[in-house]
Parts: sequence; structure tokens; C-alpha cells
Amino acid sequence: MADKEKLPDGVTSANGPAGLADGVTADDARLNAYAVDRLSQAFENSARRWELIVYPSLFAFILLAAYGFYLVFSLAKDIHYLAKTVDSSMTVVASNMRSVSDNVAQMSANVRTMAVSVDSISRDVGTLEPILTSMRSMDQAIRTMTLTTGNMRDDMAVMNRNISRPMSFVNSFVPW
Repeated sequence: MADKEKLPDGVTSANGPAGLADGVTADDARLNAYAVDRLSQAFENSARRWELIVYPSLFAFILLAAYGFYLVFSLAKDIHYLAKTVDSSMTVVASNMRSVSDNVAQMSANVRTMAVSVDSISRDVGTLEPILTSMRSMDQAIRTMTLTTGNMRDDMAVMNRNISRPMSFVNSFVPW
């Protein structure tokens, strides 16, 4: 083992120093170890950057989820209150609907009674036709009487003019 080279501290293997395969030199091993070390440092730096983004984002997500739960819980509570209110209102509406139904039934009975009454009035008006005929003849008679009374008034006016002058002369001689 004269061709063995010195490896980084503490690296040994069954295949010789650091388990190097044939044709791999110690410089290659050191370069590989350095590359792996840089890769792990880059990964740690990247992880730190991600931690700066992920942890606050995770905290914000938890806050938003808690607020969303609060909103859903409040909505459920409001819906429960609304359901109770609607249920009590519907009970009142149902009782009022019974009253409305009874009133409509009573109104329907009253309308039937009115229809019968209107039918009766229609028949009674039919029996009033002879009375209407007599009233027409009475109306004609009253018109004739009015005309005659008007003629009498005119005659009285003429007579008053004809008699009043001589009577006024006679009245001056009468003592009463």
C-alpha cells in the first residue's frame, strides 16, 4: 500500500483509504466532500429563507382558519336564532290562518245570503211593474193638475187687475 494518499481526517475504508475506488484520488474525495459541505450549507441557508416565509405564512393561515371558524360558528348561531324565530312566527301565522279561513267561510255564507236576498229583490221588482204603470198615470194626472192650477192663477191675476181698481175706489167709501 505504498500508493495510499492521505485522506481528510477520520476517513477510512475497507477498500483502502476512505474506501476510494480504483482511479479516484484523494483530491477528488476532498472536492466531493467540499461540494457536499457547500450543498448542505446552501440547503441550510435556503431552509432559513423558507422558514422566514413558511412560518409566518403558517401562522397567518392558522389565524385565518380560526377567524373562519369563528365566522362559521357565528353564522350557525345566527341561523339557529333565525330558525327559532321563524318557527315561533310560523306558529302564530298558522293560528291566524285558521282565523282567516273561518272568517272567509263566514263571509262566503254571508255572500250566499246576500245572493238569495238580491234574487228576492229582483222578483219583488218584477211585481212592482203594475205599480210603476200606475205611478206613470198618476204622474200624468199631476202634470195636468199643475197645468190647470197655473191657468187658474193666470185667470185670478187677470181678475185681480180688472177688479182691484174699481174696488179700491169703493173701499175708500166703506168704513171698515
